Amino acid sequence: MTPVAPGAWLGLLGGGQLGRMFSMAAQSMGYRVVVVDPGGESPAGSVADDHLQADYLDEGALGELARRCSAVTTEFENVPADALRRLADHCTVSPGHQGVAVAQDRIREKRFLVEAGLGTAPFAVIEHESELARIDESLLPGILKIARLGYDGKGQVSVTSREGVLQAFRDMGSKPCVLEKRLKLDLEVSVVVARGFDGATTTFPVAENQHANGILDVSIVPARIPAALAQEARAKAVRVAEALDYRGVLCVEFFVVDGGRLLANEIAPRPHNSGHYSIDACFSSQFEQQARIMCRQPLGDTALNCPVVMVNLLGDLWRDGEPDWSQVLRHPRAKLHLYGKREARPGRKMGHFTVLADSVEEALATATAIKSALSPTPRPAS
Repeated sequence: MTPVAPGAWLGLLGGGQLGRMFSMAAQSMGYRVVVVDPGGESPAGSVADDHLQADYLDEGALGELARRCSAVTTEFENVPADALRRLADHCTVSPGHQGVAVAQDRIREKRFLVEAGLGTAPFAVIEHESELARIDESLLPGILKIARLGYDGKGQVSVTSREGVLQAFRDMGSKPCVLEKRLKLDLEVSVVVARGFDGATTTFPVAENQHANGILDVSIVPARIPAALAQEARAKAVRVAEALDYRGVLCVEFFVVDGGRLLANEIAPRPHNSGHYSIDACFSSQFEQQARIMCRQPLGDTALNCPVVMVNLLGDLWRDGEPDWSQVLRHPRAKLHLYGKREARPGRKMGHFTVLADSVEEALATATAIKSALSPTPRPAS
């Protein structure tokens, strides 16, 4: 199929910050972007060339995308897979609805990873309360995760007993869940993969991720792991993309356990928070790759220009008003990215900053100092 040339319209389902960064990348390449999102204001909608305020399954909005756009993508995994399926009859869709449907459901996702030959944490599927009596005690203590619509620590409950699993299952509306054994982790890493319609595949450098309250806090690149383990992670991430016959950008998260054993944790069928460093530190960002793939253009170079650390900026920082951004901007090798969200709430991703340096240690030290300087002053105990 002929590549989509700059100047064409690209459709985007979703108005969040990932869509904002995609829109900017696509526009810098000369494409025009129309966003479909039900909200009146959104990070992506505020920078896109057009914003259709509509539900993702709205017939009129989907019809408009089908008529206007040469290609359509999504910026979050919970967009209805059926919308992608319907659009595929009219234009290029990346990623396809099959891969998104797998990643939308933890049960399907876990079973897919096992079938693809990747190790996972021990788990059990719980779809009905009657199955709780047969839970293997070796899975406790564990984490009960709702099968659909959970992200950033939402829809997850730590459990230590059979009774705790029952209560957590009921608290989540008795919806299908996965009970996953809690493991002692050495660290967590992730790999962003880009795979084109021609089968060409490339991976970004492995990110080492640190979380706080179930939300990504810091990503360190390159990950502080042996080169052989990094190569294994990249190879396994490619295996996931190929097994899904995936065309687009996706992220595979891994646990590192037992001094160097990789276990696949989750798949994100889109650019990923842990890949934001690529905007500033790689020849081609994950968002540029997203645009290249959907337009059937050759993939860009994903090589790392220098070590980098990314830190998420959550709404908690706004507790006493707008943070003092000079704490970031006074560092000549720090880059600030704010998402244009109107309302800051605890736990809400409002932006991120990256620090580039000649070594991981230097980047991490500077990022830690900036993070500390931005943190609100602790309030005295009452």
